[in-house]
Amino acid sequence: MIRIRSRNEMRIHRHRRLRKRIAGTRECPRLSVFRSLKHIYAQIIDDEAGRTLASASSLDKSLQDSLSAGNGQEAAKSVGKLIAERALASGIKTVVFDRGGHIFLGRVKALADAAREAGLQF
Repeated sequence: MIRIRSRNEMRIHRHRRLRKRIAGTRECPRLSVFRSLKHIYAQIIDDEAGRTLASASSLDKSLQDSLSAGNGQEAAKSVGKLIAERALASGIKTVVFDRGGHIFLGRVKALADAAREAGLQF
C-alpha cells in the first residue's frame, strides 16, 4: 500500500536529504530559511558550535513599520537585506544557503537575491 504524504512531510523529507550535504562552519555558516503562511524567517547558524549567529524575520520590530504584510515577496526582500546587514556587522561574508526543503522560487528566491545584493556571498 502506498502512503500519501502531505506537502509539509515532503518538505521535511527534502530538507533532511539536503542537510546531509550542507553544514555550516565557523568560516562559512549556514543561512537557513523557513517560511510559513504568514511570515518568513532567516537564521545564520554555526552547526559545529550549535549557535545562531544572526537572525531576522518579518516579525522584527524594525520591519513592522515598513511592511504591510509579513508574507509577500517584499517582506522576503526586506528580511534578506536585514539578515545580510546583521551578518556583515558580525563579520560574516560568505554563507551556505539552506532553502529548508522549499523550492527555490518566489519568497525564498527573493530573500536570497536581496541578501546577495546586500553583500552576502553564497
